[in-house]
Amino acid sequence: MTNPLKTLLEFDNINKSFGGVHALKNVSLRIEQGTIHGLIGPNGAGKTTLFNVMTGMYQADSGSFVFDGDKMSLKTSPQVLAKKGLARTFQNIRLFSEMTALENVMVGQHSQTKTGIIGAILRTPAARREELFIRQEGLRLLQYVGLSKDVASRVARTLSYGDQRRLEIARALALKPRLLALDEPAAGMNPTETAQLQDLIRRLHADGMTIVLIEHDVGLMMRLCDRISVLDFGEKIADGTPEEVRQNERVIKAYLGGDATAQAGKGHEPRSAIE
Repeated sequence: MTNPLKTLLEFDNINKSFGGVHALKNVSLRIEQGTIHGLIGPNGAGKTTLFNVMTGMYQADSGSFVFDGDKMSLKTSPQVLAKKGLARTFQNIRLFSEMTALENVMVGQHSQTKTGIIGAILRTPAARREELFIRQEGLRLLQYVGLSKDVASRVARTLSYGDQRRLEIARALALKPRLLALDEPAAGMNPTETAQLQDLIRRLHADGMTIVLIEHDVGLMMRLCDRISVLDFGEKIADGTPEEVRQNERVIKAYLGGDATAQAGKGHEPRSAIE
């Protein structure tokens, strides 16, 4: 009998409203350490809102949040969560566009530095050693995500879209996260870039990283994820393995609309929308 995996992040009955709109309704979620956990659902389902609550960008109205065994306040800031080990990327790329790729990754390591402002100004030996270390670590992370040494000195805004996506992941990894949250990392990518991203996520997983991701490319999610949670109109309607989710009647209905059996009777294969 195999041992159950440790729960790294746990949400219970999370609610979030914007005015009269209930974006999240009693959403519970368990993310197990060492897994790839996907969030899918039609547009407006509440996926990004849940991501923003998870990473401290939004404060939930009610519910409970436990990360790595510690109960977190619903008002916990993104900075505190990042220091605890929760890093994220964004649906819309947020790089320092006029900095080089290497500088972007080095900024991501700021929370790991110890010499402080005075040491940096005085250029003490400890500060110089630390700067050398974070530079070398930045180059290593760029190489890890598939960016060449030539890219390191290029200004971020001059990089291709796919390279900017990988750079944002490298910057998130600079925080040394225990949980990496990726918000639509394949958005806007061509098939070659998507395949490269898939390989990178699998490599991260193989190296022990716990990953939670939102992605509209459901086929990619079915290939990558160990477990998938499905949201629709702010509620979690399914949770399970890719195969379980693929067969779920409520998921089929959410993606196709109407009754799944009726759709099949019209000549539609219900599973096709979520493969």
